[in-house]
Amino acid sequence: MRIGIITSGGDAPGMNAAIRAITRCALDRGAEVVGIHEGWQGVVDGGSKFRAFDWRSTGGILQLGGTILGTARSEAFRTVTGRRQAALNLALAGIDGLVVIGGDGSLTGALLLYQEWAEHLAALAADGKIPPEKAENPAPFRIVGLPGSIDNDQFGTDMSIGADTALNTIVEAVDRLQSTADSHQRTFVVEVMGRRCGYLALMGAVATGADWVLIPEEEMDSRWHHRMVEALRMGREAGRRHDVLIFAEGARHSDGLPIRAEAITEILKTRLGVEARVTVLGHVQRGGSPSAFDRVLASRLGAAAVDHILGPDPTPVMIGQIHNMPKATPLDEVVAKSHEVNTQIDHGNFEQALQMRGRSFLDSLQVLKTLARAQPKAELAERGRIAIMTGGPDAPGMNAILRTALRIARNEGQDVAGVRFGFGGLARGDVLDLGWMDVQNWINLGGSELGAVRYAMSDADIPLMAEQIKKWDIRGIIAVGGLSTYQQAMKLMQARATHKELNIPIILVPATIDNNLPATDFTVGADTALNNIIDALDKIKYTASAAHRTYVVEVMGRESGYLALASSIASGAEMQLLSEDGIDLDMLQRDIQQLRRGFAGGKKLGLVIIAEEASPYYDTDFVRRIME
Repeated sequence: MRIGIITSGGDAPGMNAAIRAITRCALDRGAEVVGIHEGWQGVVDGGSKFRAFDWRSTGGILQLGGTILGTARSEAFRTVTGRRQAALNLALAGIDGLVVIGGDGSLTGALLLYQEWAEHLAALAADGKIPPEKAENPAPFRIVGLPGSIDNDQFGTDMSIGADTALNTIVEAVDRLQSTADSHQRTFVVEVMGRRCGYLALMGAVATGADWVLIPEEEMDSRWHHRMVEALRMGREAGRRHDVLIFAEGARHSDGLPIRAEAITEILKTRLGVEARVTVLGHVQRGGSPSAFDRVLASRLGAAAVDHILGPDPTPVMIGQIHNMPKATPLDEVVAKSHEVNTQIDHGNFEQALQMRGRSFLDSLQVLKTLARAQPKAELAERGRIAIMTGGPDAPGMNAILRTALRIARNEGQDVAGVRFGFGGLARGDVLDLGWMDVQNWINLGGSELGAVRYAMSDADIPLMAEQIKKWDIRGIIAVGGLSTYQQAMKLMQARATHKELNIPIILVPATIDNNLPATDFTVGADTALNNIIDALDKIKYTASAAHRTYVVEVMGRESGYLALASSIASGAEMQLLSEDGIDLDMLQRDIQQLRRGFAGGKKLGLVIIAEEASPYYDTDFVRRIME
């Protein structure tokens, strides 16, 4: 079977990772691969735009932004004549199916080509452009789509390729703006992409602690700006030193006209008396090296696309990620439901559009509205305290959890106390009351503002904790941490029979870079750690390729190989040594022989990633010496 690959529409970081995965998985299965340059326009043009790919064609592209195949808008492909020419080029090249990486427009075009395929072949045979036998009972043309769009607006996937990188770009930019805004007590208005979808604006606002958000899916009545100004005024009165507003480029007034940054700044100047600065992030959101998440996502979806296109089912589908697993959705359903959301927005049916975005989108919007308040909605009620704490070792994102937990609880009138340094601090009585504004700037801080250290709980600590729980009238605990925190919570549960004060709800929030906890696909902190690893590996790869070297890189993870495995996928490492696999000399010898063959065949670098406790016998230095 011969498979073609195209990237179409707007480029998205991670497309190259998908191209690499499709190419190498298809070649590994015995299929041929053709890279088609310049999107659907390249399919229409044919000729030099069709290039056979081998294993090396996709070497060294994982960390590159954009797409090595290029992309272009194609007016010709929108016409029947253009699609017929595309069908002719595909038929003459012997291509049996396409993997199309792109957004709504790209996948709509793919569906049309599939539906018209037999008709095009018959017409081409009648004109003598292809042999008649090619048009007689033709096999269905295979189509598999992959969601490639930073807007994350496609039905059939929780995340589209490129959205995570774009979101990280927004977060980094807003974090930098906030540091200068806080110094000068300024207001910043940040415009992000999202012509029909507010995903980037909404999640960017949640992730940065922004004070107001405007998105296409939410209805703007005639007094929306009055509410915005009042909320910002109350925030300043409560002690907030700066304001950040994020709005999607597709946000609209109640009459359907687009909201402009200049209009927002004029409202703020007239009604609030502040000079607001405007930052338009624009196409910088599309650019740059893809995040680790996007590289892994694109690689997994690319592999699943090959499985489907080489399988028995000819139904055109899009492979998306749903509940962290690749899943195929019929392409006609993807196209119809993606278009329907846009139609609902155009017709002013905003509530319906919000519902169609899904539960996660709705929940995030409600959480943001609570977190951005200047003060809680409800007065404190007499119902004791919830204690929040972090256990060691620390993980990026712990402070965001604490901030969110406190504000949601206080918004319902629930008092909250912070426990410093985890369960050890609870035993020592290191407890303090926390207010709404105490956590204002915690969202983008690493580590834990409450402190997170390794702590060995003893039996003698149990009665001390029970005493503090009674003293502070603690009626529930939210403990954020890793495996040791889980084990300490278990000890408290086991002591409930002898200490009635411990008969309270204990909620555990998984936060560890190791990503080794049950009942969750991802732990808080693992994604940041993975991005840090990939940033270092990218730099190592550049110097290694210049010097023709092999690097052995050790990463954290204790007895979990998640960071080693995921960073191997995201970096294109040749070897990964995991505790789940173990290490023996025969395996090392096989891997080294493979590396030797690779260098003999022209390979420029070798990258070996080892988890810190992959073996009780063979450490990183041993592996290095064996390789030498």
